[in-house]
Amino acid sequence: MLPEPTTYCFYSYRRLFFHAWTVMTVMIIMAAALPQALATPTVSACGYLAGLIDNAPPGPLFLPSYPTVESGPLHDAAYLYDNAVAAIALVGCGQQDKADRIGAAILWAIDNDRTWHDGRLRNAYAAGAVANGRIKLPGWWDNTQNKWLEDRYQVGGDNGNMAWAMLALLSIDDVSTGSRFRDGAARIGAWVAQWADTRGAGGFMGGTFGHEPTPEVRTWKSTEHNTDLAAAFGLLAIRTGNSHWRDMAKAAEHFVDVMWDSACACFAAGTAEDGVTRNPILALDAQVWPLTALPGAAKEFASATATVEQRMSVDQGFSYGEDRDGMWTEGTGQMALLMELLGRTERAKALIAAIESQRSPDGGFYATSARALPTGFVLDTDPTRPRLYFRLPHLGAASWAALAETGFNPFTMTRGLP
Repeated sequence: MLPEPTTYCFYSYRRLFFHAWTVMTVMIIMAAALPQALATPTVSACGYLAGLIDNAPPGPLFLPSYPTVESGPLHDAAYLYDNAVAAIALVGCGQQDKADRIGAAILWAIDNDRTWHDGRLRNAYAAGAVANGRIKLPGWWDNTQNKWLEDRYQVGGDNGNMAWAMLALLSIDDVSTGSRFRDGAARIGAWVAQWADTRGAGGFMGGTFGHEPTPEVRTWKSTEHNTDLAAAFGLLAIRTGNSHWRDMAKAAEHFVDVMWDSACACFAAGTAEDGVTRNPILALDAQVWPLTALPGAAKEFASATATVEQRMSVDQGFSYGEDRDGMWTEGTGQMALLMELLGRTERAKALIAAIESQRSPDGGFYATSARALPTGFVLDTDPTRPRLYFRLPHLGAASWAALAETGFNPFTMTRGLP
């Protein structure tokens, strides 16, 4: 049984997006960490990720996305996207046995949700070893309200995050593991397939937001999500030999192609809720990922790299958007990987050096060089407030650092472009 509705707290996050009321807590955490930053760890990004697994209890496992946060919505929250990228990065690092543990946790989550048993996943889970029984969701005790609270974004399901879970399972899938990881990816794909859209350029809608039994439906479409899905469905088609998945991949890829704006030499971020009106925000991942993930895109849309360099460069790396208030470590890792795959080795090395400058005292990587980095987006629950990245150690940043370090493409599971 679910708790009474009054035990839910309706706040929204996207990986590291905070409400203003959390800022003071974040600043206190960051201030406490600053004196320790003088010690620069020397372990590689791959070594750091491997150490997280080695230091955890045995068995299936979700890693905390923001390990230094000690209270509130991000404490012990393991975002599905961060863990999926970490699993793929570990495969690229030659540590598949460690990646298997995250993959096993994803499989367990599919089958052991408190409500859903239809192939969908949540945006986040409770960090730690996955024990027998129902999968745990993240949450926190609020002393003021004297009740347990859950985050409305964390319990929802973005289709882009589903795609990354599919990619993670397919990165682990091989003859030695049987078909369970591949089968798990297909189950997730079957859930996502229902979100295919006929409006405008087609593609796939955003997913769900909020609690069961009737979460809100997100009818906007994201260039980032559809890029992820094109790669995931395409790889699933190859692994299964089922042309149905190839059709899904083509639908997602077509949407991304239509989002290209030749006048801007950039991709629109996606569409509004009507599925047609373009969202003109310039987002770094929406520029970099299509070139990394889609066949022929690195050549066809090559001018996107110049747009990124001209409009988003900052602090030797790249910002999330055009505000350029600080470096986004994760996105800089994405660009470093693309440069490596394009054969621009010296540029890749320079970006990796910028990423290394964002090391945290524990050997991980800060999400940003800024105290608060704007994304250009606003909060779902309060459109008057911006979504921000904060200077906290971040699993996603470390995972993309490892991918850049190894030159491993998470969309193809190779060290090359599609």
